[in-house]
Amino acid sequence: MSKDPKKIADIRQAFLDYFKRNDHAVVESSSLVPQNDPTLLFVNAGMVQFKDVFLGADKRPYKRAASSQRCVRAGGKHN
Repeated sequence: MSKDPKKIADIRQAFLDYFKRNDHAVVESSSLVPQNDPTLLFVNAGMVQFKDVFLGADKRPYKRAASSQRCVRAGGKHN
């Protein structure tokens, strides 16, 4: 193992490459401001872009997906 510290971008790419090798579609990070979800001010988890799929309101051309989703996490009552 190299003693050089890895860059965040390298770690992120290795993560996505792993899933791509294992038959997942790599999808882009969605906007930090959800487009069709009035219940959220900001995206707070990677599953937000798939919410309509989970609810059966949308279908995607893939069965497995991976992404590196930008999100906003803020302290609150759950911390």
